[in-house]
Amino acid sequence: MTTAIIDYGSGNLRSAEKAFERMAAETGKGGPIVVTSDPDVAARADRILLPGVGAYRDCAEGIKAIDGMWEALDAFTRTGKPFLGICVGMQLMASWGREFYDTPGFGWIPGEVVKLAPSDPALKIPHMGWNRLHGMADHPVFTGIGGEQTGDHAYFVHSYHFVPEDPAHRLGFVTYGQEVTAAVGRDNIIGTQFHPEKSQAVGLKLIANFLAWAP
Repeated sequence: MTTAIIDYGSGNLRSAEKAFERMAAETGKGGPIVVTSDPDVAARADRILLPGVGAYRDCAEGIKAIDGMWEALDAFTRTGKPFLGICVGMQLMASWGREFYDTPGFGWIPGEVVKLAPSDPALKIPHMGWNRLHGMADHPVFTGIGGEQTGDHAYFVHSYHFVPEDPAHRLGFVTYGQEVTAAVGRDNIIGTQFHPEKSQAVGLKLIANFLAWAP
């Protein structure tokens, strides 16, 4: 049971790799953890993590610059195997990213990624730091992660967020002068705007849940 973390030049993957290795060792699920830029390795994996840091278009072009990777990821999501996107890796599931230019995404979850527009001008963009999770869906990856009852917080760093066409695809939110999408998903794919690898106990729980998830 191999978990592939996709390396396409989008930032330092070490913190995600370490968090996934830790939870794979603790739970006995999902390992070994492999960081790869090889589409064949990705295609053979049992589950995939697509991270992402930076601008939407840069991340999309970074994946497309690896021959066959965009197609391998697209095909993987149709296998029914678990797929997790984090931050821009989650945003790329959308139909469009509206950051600077209109950039097409994978279109797995119809919707668009738009700039945050908090109602309070004192709230700075990017939205950076800890925020309380609300409305978390009843989903195996969120087992034990409440929000309302537990006051669970997660760590965010972003200026844009995902607005799905179908509200049922939004699996959680935070408030930052507006409702901000914290998680999206359908079927075997799920994504978080926040960084589980930086969200301490809440993030490690989510990673453990993902490594055990059997859609």
